[in-house]
Amino acid sequence: VQLQASGGGLVQAGGSLRLSCAASGQAFSSYAMGWFRQAPGKERELVSAIWWSGSSTHYADSVKGRFTISRDNAKNTVYLQMNSLKPEDTAIYYCAASPFGSNWLMSRGYVSWGQGTQVTVCS
Repeated sequence: VQLQASGGGLVQAGGSLRLSCAASGQAFSSYAMGWFRQAPGKERELVSAIWWSGSSTHYADSVKGRFTISRDNAKNTVYLQMNSLKPEDTAIYYCAASPFGSNWLMSRGYVSWGQGTQVTVCS
């Protein structure tokens, strides 16, 4: 599956952005989808993930209550709604796909990665 992320940008603290990740290729609905981020000098971290059916989601503690992940399998797209953004949310955000049966809560469980979209939050 090929992934194309979009929606990043520059926003003030407290603002919102919605990231989108469009998938093409193999059956999108058979993949769990995740959003990762990597800030300069830091390791890549899993921000949020959603089960193939959308019935289960996961959030990093740092974004709980502020970010919402969702997916539209009819449109082959996964979204990350980011509210109440903080400067520490600044990073490159990547979407990724984890095939059914893989560990969807670990980066090693993801086999396809998008190109990344920059999110910058200024104070």
